[in-house]
Amino acid sequence: MEAPPVSVMPVTGGTINMMEYLLQGSVLDQSLDSLLHRLRGLCDNMEPESFADHEMVYLLKGQQGNPFLLRARHSLDRRTAPWHLRYLGQPEVGDKSRHALVRNCVDVSASHSLPDFLNEMGFRMDHEFVAKGHIFRKGALKVVVCKLFRILVPGNTDSTEPLSLSYLVELSVLAPAGQDNVSEDMRSFAEQLKPLVHLEKIDPKRHM
Repeated sequence: MEAPPVSVMPVTGGTINMMEYLLQGSVLDQSLDSLLHRLRGLCDNMEPESFADHEMVYLLKGQQGNPFLLRARHSLDRRTAPWHLRYLGQPEVGDKSRHALVRNCVDVSASHSLPDFLNEMGFRMDHEFVAKGHIFRKGALKVVVCKLFRILVPGNTDSTEPLSLSYLVELSVLAPAGQDNVSEDMRSFAEQLKPLVHLEKIDPKRHM
């Protein structure tokens, strides 16, 4: 769920190993237009990007410990765009001086045979969903506002229903390790979105 839209991922043949700084929140459907209006005023002077992506979450279960998890995502409205494979490390939430959740992030672009490759490697799909929304930017800051959809018929992205009556809002920055000053910029930006949305440092383990 936390993966960014395909259109904001780097389209390269190599691997990018960065730290992701993340704040999350949600906004009710009826408040969406007000939030989008606020973001247009706060963010860079360009039209927000729209996206519709299909994400599949794969697990590889070992003999012991937690299963290894990978996320495969591809664009539904740009069929020729490459797939993206994403690994997210364990979040570092214990440091109270940081205003954002921090975790290791590895993104790799891939061909359209990615699902077959993962199955051959022993991974099994755990769940899938569709995300549709908008992307705003302010310098290095990225704001994703999206609606998540449950897929009713496995593999059929035309058969969906909304997961909730709200939109997920994510404020994030990708930066090399040690750039903790970016979390202060994120906190300042998040303050400007109140009371429309309250972006918080959320520990995913608490919500599993």
